[in-house]
Amino acid sequence: MELRKLQRVIIDALEDVKAQDIRVYDTTKLSELFDRVIIATGSSNRQTRSLAMSVKEEVNAKGGEVISVEGLETGEWVLVDCGDAVVHILQPTLRAYYQLEGMWGAKPVRVKLAGSKGLAKASEDSDDDEE
Repeated sequence: MELRKLQRVIIDALEDVKAQDIRVYDTTKLSELFDRVIIATGSSNRQTRSLAMSVKEEVNAKGGEVISVEGLETGEWVLVDCGDAVVHILQPTLRAYYQLEGMWGAKPVRVKLAGSKGLAKASEDSDDDEE
């Protein structure tokens, strides 16, 4: 799956389950293993698990591949490896403590979130300028 489409599918899946403070970072200069890190907050163990499962199901449904999902047991910090994009879903206290933005956040990617006016979902045709 093309990177921009994968990124959009992940963001839409996170928004569908009401993820908070979604951030996307370009990591092409920091790691050869993946091109994007997406960080989101879930308010409880149940929500972080639901967010991860939403990402997994949507990526698979749109023809992408989820390599692995880690952390579902506790639900405090769940990582979803989608190949070119890695998704970190954390509860607020862990996100504040680990400050992943400091590690991966050198190059933020501008993305449109559903909170903005009338955005199309990945299932619809949209021409987001997400670079």
